Amino acid sequence: MTDTSDAGIGLPMVWPGIISVDGDIMALAGSHCPACGRFDFPADNLCRDCDTLTNNTSLGHTGRIFSVTTIRTKAPFGLPTPYSVAFVDLDDVPLRLFALMDPDAAEAFIGMPVCLSVKPLGINSQGENCLRPVFGTLDRAG
Repeated sequence: MTDTSDAGIGLPMVWPGIISVDGDIMALAGSHCPACGRFDFPADNLCRDCDTLTNNTSLGHTGRIFSVTTIRTKAPFGLPTPYSVAFVDLDDVPLRLFALMDPDAAEAFIGMPVCLSVKPLGINSQGENCLRPVFGTLDRAG
């Protein structure tokens, strides 16, 4: 598995090291504690529960929306207004994370299957255009 800083588009990721690529599959890059089994995103060197050294791991690229809301006030970091955020339960590991929803995807709803993608969206902390991981609709039948 390798890290990608530009996902082939020539822009930096909003935060380095948060996405990994294995063949054609892009996934969230996180960590796993071998002692207590905790998963974290983004990756952390030490487990937040037991202070054991962690291993870097892929957290997968699909999940289901646990909760979702749309924010209609002025967005930070050049994000479009309105924008939606969700808590997503990942399919591959027992982890719920806070995620930005794809502004071009269909309206999100609780229980909806979602898939990770990376797209040019907003600016980073240096004020540069950047890529962001977003979750959007997933056709599980296809």
